Amino acid sequence: LSPPDTLPAEQETQTGESLGAHTQGEIADTLPAEQETQTGESLGAHTQVNVTLDPDTAHPQLVLSECRKSVSWGLENPWQDWSENPQRFDSWPCVLGCEGFTSGRHCWEVDVGAGRYSAVGVARETVSRKGNISLSPEEGIWAVELWGNEFWALTSPATPLLPNQLPSRIRVCLDCDRGQVTFIDAGDEAPIFTFPPGSIPGESIRPWLRVGWGSQLRLWS
Repeated sequence: LSPPDTLPAEQETQTGESLGAHTQGEIADTLPAEQETQTGESLGAHTQVNVTLDPDTAHPQLVLSECRKSVSWGLENPWQDWSENPQRFDSWPCVLGCEGFTSGRHCWEVDVGAGRYSAVGVARETVSRKGNISLSPEEGIWAVELWGNEFWALTSPATPLLPNQLPSRIRVCLDCDRGQVTFIDAGDEAPIFTFPPGSIPGESIRPWLRVGWGSQLRLWS
């Protein structure tokens, strides 16, 4: 398989080292304080939710399972047509969860073991679905990214993450009341990264996934 023509240039020219947007000059020099001090306290108050994927938002290159719990890179998506849909991502291979959250604390887990070219996070309801958008908080996306053997927080500029090992399952902990999201390695409960309080605006927030070439992600119930 080869990447589709509709992917942004920085993904089309990828050699497996890092996204084109992650040039050395753009990478943050130091890890933010919230990552250094975050220990996962109070995360137990989050309610685990059953997340499903919204096929109306899925990029045409993505294949959703019939149960809408997994998504993979594919040549054609049998569950939706290719007609123009204002809700659908048309450049980045992304998909949103069906559920939107405006208050409370919620968490869900994503199996990323087969998703070495992918990203996991949340997006605001009004995130742009069309064109070559920036995968960053400025565009309404808060996420972490696996790219081969590299791991990034999609801050602006991007922040390199240095875990002991790449996670196979990521827990997303969304606190709407504080406006923050924390990512946890669900295997060993180690904190990965936190976008600090006040980062996320007070509007509906939905689960967000990006699935790169040859990758597959699965939501845990």
